[in-house]
Amino acid sequence: MTLLTKTATELQSLLHNREVSVKELTEESLSRIAKVDGDVHAFLSTNEDQALATAQQLDNQPLEGRGPLFGLPIGIKDNIVTKGIVTTCASKMLENFVPVYDATVVEHINAAGMVTMGKLNMDEFAMGSTTERSAFQTTHNPWNLDHVPGGSSGGSAAAVAAGEVAFALGSDTGGSVRQPAAFCGVVGMKPTYGRVSRSGLVAFASSLDQVGPITRTVEDNALLLNAIAGLDHRDSSTSPQAVPDFRAALTGDIKGLKIGVPAEYLGAGVSEEAKAAVLEALKVLESLGAEWEEVSLPNSKYASQAYYVISSSEASSNLARFDGIRYGYSAEGAKSLEELYTRSRSEGFGEEVKRRILLGMYSLGADHHEDLYMKSLKVRTLVAQDFAKLFEKYDVIIGPSTATTAYKIGELIHDPLTLYANDILTVPINLAGIPAISVPCGFSNGLPLGLQIIGKHYDEATVYKVAHAYEQATDFHTQKPALWEVK
Repeated sequence: MTLLTKTATELQSLLHNREVSVKELTEESLSRIAKVDGDVHAFLSTNEDQALATAQQLDNQPLEGRGPLFGLPIGIKDNIVTKGIVTTCASKMLENFVPVYDATVVEHINAAGMVTMGKLNMDEFAMGSTTERSAFQTTHNPWNLDHVPGGSSGGSAAAVAAGEVAFALGSDTGGSVRQPAAFCGVVGMKPTYGRVSRSGLVAFASSLDQVGPITRTVEDNALLLNAIAGLDHRDSSTSPQAVPDFRAALTGDIKGLKIGVPAEYLGAGVSEEAKAAVLEALKVLESLGAEWEEVSLPNSKYASQAYYVISSSEASSNLARFDGIRYGYSAEGAKSLEELYTRSRSEGFGEEVKRRILLGMYSLGADHHEDLYMKSLKVRTLVAQDFAKLFEKYDVIIGPSTATTAYKIGELIHDPLTLYANDILTVPINLAGIPAISVPCGFSNGLPLGLQIIGKHYDEATVYKVAHAYEQATDFHTQKPALWEVK
C-alpha cells in the first residue's frame, strides 16, 4: 500500500507534522504511475519535471495558511486546458496543442496548492462511454483489466481507482463522471450546472457540460468541489450563488430525510445485481433514519433521445472551429480551401465524433429543426419539470448509477445504439441541470456497482450528506482492486 491510500485529512496531518513532504508525495505518485499505468493506460502524458519543481516550491511554504488540499497530487482530464502542458482531448485533431493559459478550475487547484501529475485519457472530445474512443489508447478498468473503465472520464476514474493519484478532475455531459466512477468503484460528482466554471473546458455541449471531481471518498470529493466551485466572470453561465462549506454538511445525520426512488430507474434494462444493490443501500439509509418511497419520472424514457439530439447539435457547432487553418490538425497537400476543410476534419476526427457532428447537423437542418431539435428542447423542459415536482416532497432521489457493471473491452464498441441506451440513468440529470453523485454500493463478479444520489439545484450539500452517511455505514469504499498490491 502507498501513502495515496490515505485521505486528504490524513495526508495533511502527515505534512503538517513533517512526517512526509510534498516532494515525497509527488514522487510516490510518479512512481505509482510508472509501475501500473503500463497496464491501466490512464495517463496520456505525465508532468514529471514541472510536478517535482512545484512540489519543491510548496515544501518551502510555511505551514500557516496551507489548505486541506495543499501538496496533494491530482490528474486532469485532457479536455481541460493546462498552460504549457499538451491538451489533446484524446484526438488527433489536437495532438500537438499546447495551451497558453489555464482553465479556471486549474487556476483554482493551483491556488489550493495541488500538484498536477499529468493529463488523463478520455473518449475523443468527451464523446463516448468506455474510453475506447480515444485516438491514442484504451484505458483499462483497474478491477479487471479486460473491462472498460467507463467514459468519457475513464482515465480520471481509473487513475484514482488504481492509486496513481488521490484526486482527479473529469467532465460530465451525460454521465461522464458518474458512470466511470461507478464502473471503477470510486466517488464521482456532477455539480449543478453553473456551480463550476467551464472556462478552459473544451466544449462538447455547452448547455450540458460540467467539470466534476473524482476521488476515493466523499469527504475528499467535497473538499475538491469546494476548491473549484464559484462564480467566474469568464463564464457567463456560472452562478453568483454562494458556495457553502460542503465538508461541514458531512454530519452523518439523515434522520427524517425523504428519498424518492423512481420506478423507471429500477425497471427494464437494469440488471438484477444493480437493483439489488440499490435496495440494500436503501435499507442502510432506512437504518440511519431516512424514509423512502417509490416515485415516477414519466418523461425519463424520452431523455436519451432528446439528449443525443441536443448534445450532438451543440457539438456540431462547437467543433466547427476545428477547420485545419487556425490550430489543430491540418491536412497536407490540399489543393483548395474546401479540400483543406474536408480532409482536415475527415482525418483529424474519429468515427464517433464524426457520427455526432453529422447527427447534429441533420438535427439543426431546416427540414428537421422543428421535428428534432425543438421537440428535444421541449422534452428537456418536461424532464426538468418531473424532477422539480418530486423535489417539492423529497430531499433526494436515488437509483443506480449504471444499469450494469463495466463491459468487456470491445464488447459494445461496434454497437453505439446500445451504448447510447445505457445512458438512461444519467442523462436526465444533465438535461435538468441538477447535481448528482455516484458512490460505491456493491460488487457483481468482482466489478463495482454505483449508487446515484440526485439533489436539488445548488443543493450539493444534501447530496454529500446522504452520500457520506451511506459511505460511513458501509465498507465498499475501503475495498481496492488487486492492482493496489503491485509493488
